[in-house]
Amino acid sequence: MKTENSKIANSRVYDLEERTAKFGENLILLCKKLKQDTITRPLISQLIRSGTSIGANYMEANGASSKKDFINKIFICKKETQETKHWLRMLTTCDTDLQFGLLKQWKECQELTLIFQKIASSARK
Repeated sequence: MKTENSKIANSRVYDLEERTAKFGENLILLCKKLKQDTITRPLISQLIRSGTSIGANYMEANGASSKKDFINKIFICKKETQETKHWLRMLTTCDTDLQFGLLKQWKECQELTLIFQKIASSARK
């Protein structure tokens, strides 16, 4: 039984569609906790747009009409993860109380960047 549960847990970790959706949801929840003022409001908005588009673009990649279209969409996913890391970094300077949560999201975003890079490299071969 324990092996069966770990297989289910591992399959969830490698389900990139679910992982990118969960990442976006976690960003939304984290951003709800951030204090909003004239500085953080536009940063939060940018973060939400880039962070939630990762999953949407990945879903588009899965429905791509050609290999070239798939690779292009995966590169968009990678670009969005890199942009998201930037906004997360900017927000860590604004809200020291939530730095740990922001850093945790940054690390997940870095992993997603590496995954999308690997997918793109493998698809080009």
